[in-house]
Amino acid sequence: MLEGKRILIGISGSIAAYKTAALTRLFVKAGAQVKIIMTHAAMDFVTPVTLATLSKNPVYHEFIKNEAGEWVNHVELGLWADAFIIAPASANTLAKMANGICDNLLLATYLSARCPVFVAPAMDLDMLVHPSTQQNLTRLKSFGNLLIEPTHGELASGLEGKGRMAEPETILAYIAAHFSENKPLLGKRILVTAGPTYEHLDPVRFIGNHSSGKMGYALAHELANQGASVLLISGPTVLTIGSNRIEKVAVTSAAEMYEATVNAFAGVDIAILSAAVADYTPVETSLQKIKKTGDELSLQLVKTKDILKKLGSLKTSQQLLIGFALETENEVVNAQKKLVEKNLDAIVLNSLQDKGAGFGYDTNKITMLYKSGIQKDFGLKSKQEVAKDIVEEIIKLVHA
Repeated sequence: MLEGKRILIGISGSIAAYKTAALTRLFVKAGAQVKIIMTHAAMDFVTPVTLATLSKNPVYHEFIKNEAGEWVNHVELGLWADAFIIAPASANTLAKMANGICDNLLLATYLSARCPVFVAPAMDLDMLVHPSTQQNLTRLKSFGNLLIEPTHGELASGLEGKGRMAEPETILAYIAAHFSENKPLLGKRILVTAGPTYEHLDPVRFIGNHSSGKMGYALAHELANQGASVLLISGPTVLTIGSNRIEKVAVTSAAEMYEATVNAFAGVDIAILSAAVADYTPVETSLQKIKKTGDELSLQLVKTKDILKKLGSLKTSQQLLIGFALETENEVVNAQKKLVEKNLDAIVLNSLQDKGAGFGYDTNKITMLYKSGIQKDFGLKSKQEVAKDIVEEIIKLVHA
């Protein structure tokens, strides 16, 4: 599955650079063509001669390749590759990648690459968990880069913890799996919202709803299974994610979900808004617990910002926007109205009148309505099966 694939390896300054000799050899044995770019710091740990011998290609580390002043074309390198693997990726290189800093050949090539980019970090455990490094990793994943998680073990510092670069065999398997996937959503960046929002009244009470987030999480996992890179913006839930293709952003209130979703929308191909977002929020939130002082308590609420309508106004012709409608009466009419008013490509209708559907259940029953006027009804199924139905319909829209 790697036969003939063009693999570009970027090596930055880390003791883990010694592993790239074995990684290069594994790729070559698998039939791949390998080219290598090194930072100057990487050359302190492994020599270009070793890697050139193993890769059967020159190793690049300067913008000028010889005394005649011949230029190393980083754009050409970026376009040549079917996959670009930066291994090891030091904290310094990660920071530069996340912020578009371009002060060496590796970074210039990264900014020019059109192929999938895989990042295999290597650093000490405290460097890895530092908020700045975590923020950089989150940002890189938001750009569509694929993270090959570091592992737990003994580190060069003598400490033990997470920070070891994945072993060459693991990286090879990861890349091989990527190329073996004939996935219809490969290369697509998809935003999913899930779960409830909580609108705080005071430090201990909130207005919320019964959404578990199960439908949204099932969608996120099915999209990832079909090759998509998923940004999951989730309200409060006990659910967890189990895919390296899913990046989770946790929010609490409708305002936080609005901000996170609107800010991310321009960078995605598809947005699926399945979250149960509060329609109203308290005008004021008490800083102290509200005491029981009378027989009645009046709350003044104000309408929250309409996330779906905002995205509909921002949507380009290259994007798909899918909404959800949970109705209790005049279900199809209300869903059709929402579809039109919010400029959606499709809407997923749930009815609380259907037994086994709605909040709290492991099953769901949906109807999908399209801006073309088509309506499709689906039977009661597990939410995982419903997610597959929805994703299958989205794939049809993508390839229509």
